[in-house]
Amino acid sequence: MTQPIALITGASRGLGFALAEALSDTHHIVAVARTVGGLEDLDDRIKARGGQATLAPMDITKPEAMAQLCRSVFDRWGRIALWAHAAVHAAPLTPANHIDAKDWSKSVGINLTAMGHLIPFIAPLLGTTGTALFFEDPRGGEKFFGHYGTTKAAQIALARSWQAETVNTGPRVQITTPRPMATATRARFFPGEDRTTLAHPRDEAARILSELDLTA
Repeated sequence: MTQPIALITGASRGLGFALAEALSDTHHIVAVARTVGGLEDLDDRIKARGGQATLAPMDITKPEAMAQLCRSVFDRWGRIALWAHAAVHAAPLTPANHIDAKDWSKSVGINLTAMGHLIPFIAPLLGTTGTALFFEDPRGGEKFFGHYGTTKAAQIALARSWQAETVNTGPRVQITTPRPMATATRARFFPGEDRTTLAHPRDEAARILSELDLTA
């Protein structure tokens, strides 16, 4: 295969879906998500554009599954050019003293703990010239965002540590803040918002890809 490989975690909806679709013009997509229906929709979109995708309906919180996936990617292609991490859990907004234990555990598991095995597994596939792309959403410390804001901020803190560590050695670690988008995640946080004022994920994906250096 001559096309570079782009691994998208959280590819079944929202920005991850849009990035995978846009990147499929130039990359072979490895699309990871738990939602099989969303991945199948993505595959249809990619095929309609003349691209190709490998679907991986997996849970990123399962280290064994992610290890198996990364080993399979290595055995088949040897390396990847890009990892875009768009997977996120958006727990319901609630006061800190009403946080539900299950929602908290899920937020920590998906938004933070998964990074602890994803980075070590994926870094060797990126090598010194690949790019890891993360998405900041600065909600930490805002009222009612205890689950999401805390775990998302911690996720980006870990990404920034990796970014600082790899400045001279690679891979390139890039962090960007997407504009407010008409996604299911945002609708969960702001259900009464006028969605016509929000960016479409496809437009935001195109903007991000045009502004960031994603060559490998």
